[in-house]
Amino acid sequence: MKRNKFIFGLVFVIGICAVSCSNEPGNEEDLPILGRKEIDGTDTIYHTIAEFKFVDQDSNFVTNETFEDKIYVADFFFTSCPTICPIMKTQMLRVYEEFRDDPEIGILSHSIDPTHDTVALLHEFAKDLGVTGNQWRFVTGDKEKIFEIGQKSYIVTAAEDSTEPGGYIHSGAFILVDKERRIRGIYDGTKPDQVDRLMNDIKRLKKEYNG
Repeated sequence: MKRNKFIFGLVFVIGICAVSCSNEPGNEEDLPILGRKEIDGTDTIYHTIAEFKFVDQDSNFVTNETFEDKIYVADFFFTSCPTICPIMKTQMLRVYEEFRDDPEIGILSHSIDPTHDTVALLHEFAKDLGVTGNQWRFVTGDKEKIFEIGQKSYIVTAAEDSTEPGGYIHSGAFILVDKERRIRGIYDGTKPDQVDRLMNDIKRLKKEYNG
């Protein structure tokens, strides 16, 4: 996915720019808050993840409230993806195992091929990965809403593209979201060293909340 790599690289560069602009003096140990921000009087309004409602592998509705008071990692994939998805899931399994059963941490994987990726198929997909419980949610839903939340909220690529293997193009990014629904990091989910950094940043973010 050459085009996919280019798009992810562009997003990552934007993320780096946001890092340099978001850190404030005295908060060097805190993770940056990524995305556009607005100043309203004396208040700073940060970019946040929009409201959503999808269905997971166990037929449960998944909304923002599902991740209330949680830090979570989001990504986009499809089960028949012949390119980067298997690598991404191998790397996300590392995150899952590292924080398994931690009630403060969640994982949210959005299928961008809801026609093929039914609830039943996602259930089997999760089972084959060895995922149990509800810490890691594999969700499906209206295709356009999934594309929209990917592009507008998580700031990554998720779209149909007949020229790409499997008929879809999507970012390989893992997106770290805090308890206020703000993006705190974007990582290349196909690279082990980036996922190492993600796991370290999750621990740093937990310290921001718990001291």
